[in-house]
Amino acid sequence: MGSAAPLTQYAAFVHPDTGLARIGHYDLTQDIIQPLSFISGTPITNLYEVIAAGPSHIIADGETLSVKNVKLLPTISGRDILAVGKNYMEHAKEFNSSGFDSSDKTDRPSHPVIFTKRATSIIAHGEDILPHPEFSQTVDYEGEIGVIIGKAGFRVEEADAWDYVWGYTIINDMTARERQRDHKQFFIGKSPDTFCPIGPIAVSKDNLPATLKVETHVNGELRQSATTEDLIFSIPTLIKTISEGQTLQPGDVIATGTPAGVGIGKKPPVFLQPGDEVSVSVSGLGTLRNRIAVAEAVNPTVEKVSSSSPFQLTNSAKTLSAGIGLTQFNSKSLNYQRLGSGSNQIVFVHGLGGTLDYWTPLISRLSLSDQNTLHLFDLEGHGLSPTHPLSQLSIESFASDIRYIFDAASINSSAPATLFAHSLGCLAAIKFTLDNPGLVEKLVLVGPPPSPLPDAASKGAYARAALVRSKGIGAVVDAVVDAGTSSQTKKSNPLAVTAVRLSLLGQDPESYAKATWALAGATQKLEVEQIKAKTLIITGEEDKVSPPSLCEQYTERIKESKHVVLNGVGHWHVYEDVDGVAEAVKAFI
Repeated sequence: MGSAAPLTQYAAFVHPDTGLARIGHYDLTQDIIQPLSFISGTPITNLYEVIAAGPSHIIADGETLSVKNVKLLPTISGRDILAVGKNYMEHAKEFNSSGFDSSDKTDRPSHPVIFTKRATSIIAHGEDILPHPEFSQTVDYEGEIGVIIGKAGFRVEEADAWDYVWGYTIINDMTARERQRDHKQFFIGKSPDTFCPIGPIAVSKDNLPATLKVETHVNGELRQSATTEDLIFSIPTLIKTISEGQTLQPGDVIATGTPAGVGIGKKPPVFLQPGDEVSVSVSGLGTLRNRIAVAEAVNPTVEKVSSSSPFQLTNSAKTLSAGIGLTQFNSKSLNYQRLGSGSNQIVFVHGLGGTLDYWTPLISRLSLSDQNTLHLFDLEGHGLSPTHPLSQLSIESFASDIRYIFDAASINSSAPATLFAHSLGCLAAIKFTLDNPGLVEKLVLVGPPPSPLPDAASKGAYARAALVRSKGIGAVVDAVVDAGTSSQTKKSNPLAVTAVRLSLLGQDPESYAKATWALAGATQKLEVEQIKAKTLIITGEEDKVSPPSLCEQYTERIKESKHVVLNGVGHWHVYEDVDGVAEAVKAFI
């Protein structure tokens, strides 16, 4: 962990092991990337974090990677690029005389010419540039030095401007010249998809010379060469100008302008064609290389934009937002485990605030995996299973989760399964059993809530969800533990109390709130009289959710059923009295 070598050449890339964006130190001489983390060990995912943290908080972490085995990303992205036109004298002259300049028609602008390039135009080192043949026949290059802002600034004075510069990167300000000319401004001609290659690295100003040299080659031929000493408007002047009426943000990029030597400067003009390679080099920043794609190339920006979403999965951080360890069921990802290989199939469904691990003590006590095939999973939004913001959880949706498991296990009416459920999961299990009567041979309901849920209980569940959303899961844990465990458990079984607390504290607050809404909405009566499976109902003497009187009523309504009441037990039966649950289950199955 850690490294004494300087870690100054920041590159963004997709880590091949996780598929997630990372920041690493790109050794340009050896073509390797050293992944970087904060000193806490947390991986760094973007350059904005590097800028905010500073080098003293960054360490090398993990094995080095060959650049050949990773996908490079733009050094920084997500915002429009602030750009400057006509900022080298000789380029201003060649542009003014080219016939493509529709601005002020002067060789030396009186004020900096500021425009933007859309964030959707940004691509990485090595990616192809689309020629857009239906859009432009005058595709041109502009090698530039990109200044990266390091802290917020408003009305920054020139004398203070360097304090606001974090560092630099390379930009190729690709341009459709006729569009730049015809629209009387630069934006349309500067912002086509893929027209802003940026990279391959970003370096802080403290690790670069004061004067930077930029050179551009096309197919190996030197076309542009100049230094920052040749700028008409210096970097401090640009920062002062841009910040006079707007606030610069950390991570903003200013493309400082291009030197003479662009395609329109030649007599006659020479424009880029498919297959041409443009290479832009800057002192200490390496070389940014990109080829012009064939005319028929598919636009990758469309897919990037289409695949991005304003929604972030809830409860996804535990699997690194990449679904690691999850199983895909149609369009839903669930944490699913299969144990044992026996001919008898048993499916387990946990309750609100639980996970598949709720059943582990019972499985171990009865050695259920020795002679059975067990299927355990986290309901959507619980444990490791994520949930989408637009996904409305309900008893019906949880019953669908159970159906996914049955289908994956190839459980059918010729070989039906035993279905275990706890608490909220009981309502989903009942719903599933009613909808699929031939698939469940035996049904074990541990602490089933009433159906329909009484109005007071429904309102209480909605209130609990609101409290969790406003104050977090910690705001309800003590109350849930106190109400859900028996007086005997609280007095003499601290491990059970701890297990309940940890199960609740491990829940994602928003996901728990959504599941609580599902419980609150369980106001439609389930016709348990139609259950054909042999049914065992287990409850606790002090179970406030599923009191013995309720379970007795269920037993009267379900034809082939019986119930067991565990003395000195609340609502978390397996944690509070695994032996009692095991004894009841063993006699039943």
